[in-house]
Amino acid sequence: MRRGPENSKWFLFALVFVLLYVPAVIYDVVVSDRSSPERVVLVLLLVAYGLGWTAAPKWLWSSGSENVNTAICLGLTVLGLVIVYWLGMSASGLMVYIMSTIAVVLTPRRAILINGSVLVALATTMYLEQDLAIDGGQLGTLLSISLGMLAMGRMIRANRALSLAQEEIAALARTEERNRLARDLHDVLGHSLTTITLKAGVARRLLESASADRALDEIREVEHLTRQALSDVRATVSGYREVSLSAEVVGARAALRAAGVEADLPHAVDNVRPELQGVFGYVLREAITNVLRHAAASRCSVRLGDTWLEVRDDGRGAGVGVPGTGLRGLTERLAPHGGTVLAGPLDGGGYRLRAEVA
Repeated sequence: MRRGPENSKWFLFALVFVLLYVPAVIYDVVVSDRSSPERVVLVLLLVAYGLGWTAAPKWLWSSGSENVNTAICLGLTVLGLVIVYWLGMSASGLMVYIMSTIAVVLTPRRAILINGSVLVALATTMYLEQDLAIDGGQLGTLLSISLGMLAMGRMIRANRALSLAQEEIAALARTEERNRLARDLHDVLGHSLTTITLKAGVARRLLESASADRALDEIREVEHLTRQALSDVRATVSGYREVSLSAEVVGARAALRAAGVEADLPHAVDNVRPELQGVFGYVLREAITNVLRHAAASRCSVRLGDTWLEVRDDGRGAGVGVPGTGLRGLTERLAPHGGTVLAGPLDGGGYRLRAEVA
């Protein structure tokens, strides 16, 4: 947590607060009729008390230990009480410094315990030393300031917790955005580059066989796919990319044909629920990409239902690649819909990928 600005603001506030009262007390000690050694010791104690309270934030807010903070506060409390008892109960107002700090820094339970004990000790001393009289004005002031600072301390802790929560939410949002970008780029580039590679290979073979016209058609399609991939990447980075299941079916048919794979694909996607067509478009794209990359299949079929999509091939039983890339991406996409992905080799050979929403 960042402490610099907080310490700086408190230091200025504490310095002004100390200068309003402590120098006046020091002056009274210096001009009093006390002995010289006594005046020197009292002045040193007052300076140490003022400096300790002014510098306390650096210790108290830099420490992550409540016990350490309590020990520091208790030390300053004892120092303040020694000064007050030495100067007399008329100087009990000096305790406002450490009592306010305790109320702000420590937990409410510890602050109430320590400050309550200080008030009881001061009241008892006044009662015994001042002919059974208690200075209610001084004690009332200390009590009211302690309660006010206690409320302020709770507000400061609540604001810190809120700030930490906002930072954590922002970090989670950044992580989620990176995951989304990585997932979308994997889906977009994986499919597009696989299709481009296949078509470039077809064009090369056509050129080698002197079929220049057909090769030119393939090169035009490669150019079109390249432009489409570039557009998809830009849209993905911007966060506005939408996938159409019907368009993915058309793209799958073209990609399978270019790879020499017999395609058995549906001619319409109307039977799929509208809210699932986008996510099923991603599923189909990933499944076809992995058929082209890994399966070495000669035939691929796609079946659609209102809440499910299934892709099968007759290849060597290899489909979605390394777990944590494509398959995990599909699982993450289906999770908001309550869907699941099942993928694995078939008993009779080949591979099946099925996405279904309950």
